[in-house]
Amino acid sequence: MVTVLSKRKPKAPKKIERKRGCFRSCVAWFVYPLPTALFFIILIFVWSSSTTYISGRIVHVCVSSRKLTNLYCLSATTQPNDKFQLPFTNSSSPEFLEKGIPVLEEKLEKSLANSALDDNSVNLNRNLKGESKEDDSVVRNQSDGNNGLEAVDDLKPTAFDDKRVRNENPVTFLEKKAGNEATSTSGLKDDSKKVSSFVHVNQNPLNGSLDEIKNAREAVKEYLRVQRSWAANQNWNQNQNQCYGRGIYVYELPPKFNKDLVAQCHDMVPWVDMCKYFSNNALGEPIPELGNRWFKTHQYSLELIFHSRVLKHPCRVYDENQAKLFYVPYYGGLDILRWHFKNVSNEVKDTLSYELVNWLEMQKSWDKNLGKDHVFVLGKISWDFRRKDHTSWGTRFLELEEMQNPIKLMIERQPWELNDIGIPHPTHFHPHSDEDIRAWQRKIISSNRRSLISFAGAARPDAHDNIRSILIDQCTSATEEQCKFFDCRTKHCDEPRSLIGLFTESEFCLQPPGDSPTRKSVFDSLVSGCIPALFDPFTAYYQYPWHLPEDHGKYSVFIDQEEVRKMKVNVVERLMKVPLKERDDMRRNIVYDLLPKLVYGDEDAKFELFQDAFSITMNNVMERVKSLNLE
Repeated sequence: MVTVLSKRKPKAPKKIERKRGCFRSCVAWFVYPLPTALFFIILIFVWSSSTTYISGRIVHVCVSSRKLTNLYCLSATTQPNDKFQLPFTNSSSPEFLEKGIPVLEEKLEKSLANSALDDNSVNLNRNLKGESKEDDSVVRNQSDGNNGLEAVDDLKPTAFDDKRVRNENPVTFLEKKAGNEATSTSGLKDDSKKVSSFVHVNQNPLNGSLDEIKNAREAVKEYLRVQRSWAANQNWNQNQNQCYGRGIYVYELPPKFNKDLVAQCHDMVPWVDMCKYFSNNALGEPIPELGNRWFKTHQYSLELIFHSRVLKHPCRVYDENQAKLFYVPYYGGLDILRWHFKNVSNEVKDTLSYELVNWLEMQKSWDKNLGKDHVFVLGKISWDFRRKDHTSWGTRFLELEEMQNPIKLMIERQPWELNDIGIPHPTHFHPHSDEDIRAWQRKIISSNRRSLISFAGAARPDAHDNIRSILIDQCTSATEEQCKFFDCRTKHCDEPRSLIGLFTESEFCLQPPGDSPTRKSVFDSLVSGCIPALFDPFTAYYQYPWHLPEDHGKYSVFIDQEEVRKMKVNVVERLMKVPLKERDDMRRNIVYDLLPKLVYGDEDAKFELFQDAFSITMNNVMERVKSLNLE
């Protein structure tokens, strides 16, 4: 029997491995490439939606947005004062790409030559391709903190790089700068050139005298008298032939000058969503607790409100050859707001101003009278459009040579500019008819005034010349029946219902200057039948020649802020001495005479017995243009 032995070694038994789940492997397969994929997606997005300008040590990254016609640019630099070139025109603007609108270098050279440039000023030379060359540029960051921001003036920060230069009280400015600059009278007509005789120039800025300050104030009063002389002598609401020879032409501007600015409402101001204020034709959201004609209107909505009213003006014409007045619906205030809290250079801020002037100079209607029959409505104070060389606040729009002839309507005028005309801040009350006004008049004339005095505001500890802290101390030292203080640092001063309720229950409302001499709160108090106590003549007396009477004793009490600052007067005690009969007379004048003239009706408002702020303004502007006897 043969036995066969195999040479193969026996196979070891296979180990049975447990199957691993796919969860870990699937997650790893998905997660590991994710950062790389995201990086490339972001890179592709930025590459496709941005334009980068690099010159010297400065990089400009401009990102386009579906909401914007203009590019949104951020600038960064490794060293200050570096030279760089930045295209002055908007490369994304179809108007410039398709039509090739020239940018005239002569215009900029003239405007810069006429301004007092110091060693740190910016010199620009623009060529016909729209490029600008900048000799000295510092990109300033304006997103400074706004601690202690008063909600009533919620877009006026209390501290910034300029050390509050723009908000300097005109009298304080004169005391510091008397003799350093002469008051400009280049825009005066023959009937008002005598104003210049009131202003003296002292070659030594340290020798500013009280006489110079007095003369400067007299000059302001003379300007106001001239502006009052332009007022219409009749109520055009009752004139059937009101539009004969009074045609108003409204320019259809490219949307970048108005509509596109409104579209940026969400991120225009870091701490406020402006879109809610721009709703309802810029009247804002309704306030049913106050009535059906009350809205949460923002203090800087005037440009939009005015535009909506002009579009429906009965004298509007669509043929510019039939027009006597040309309305330019440029939202210059919104143009300032969109850049102010972003890190951009002054040249970026001024871009739209220059582009607007370029556009206007291409219109035959502008060239005919060099803009003398044109009117602008600007929803911020005049100083915001008159940026000085050593500051970064605002634009230079009203400093441009081309802007000296037109009429500028704004919430706070430059007191020594004849063509700057102050018109009321928009309030929260927007009547539709005569009956709306009458109903509110009946309500507030019989209102129970529980407090003698009220003050809604906040202290300004960083502003040493501001009297608010003194007023607060005097108010809080009295009883609540004598003086009620509404602290805007702890309470909601941005709620109109609270403020209007306070004012309608007070005899007097304290109205000290804020970041600038004027206050929207002055008009809120007047509309509420509360007599304003004013401390600076520039707050109201030197501002609104068409809407407030020259005899300011009919509607207000004046207490010199210098007397308060030196503790020579106690405001509470002073106002307690005003006789009851005098208070009643002032209140009746405010409610029945002034109130209708200080409010803006809604866009479809129809008045027969009253003229609102809009009607008075437009009638007087027309009278001014007619007096020029233009072609």
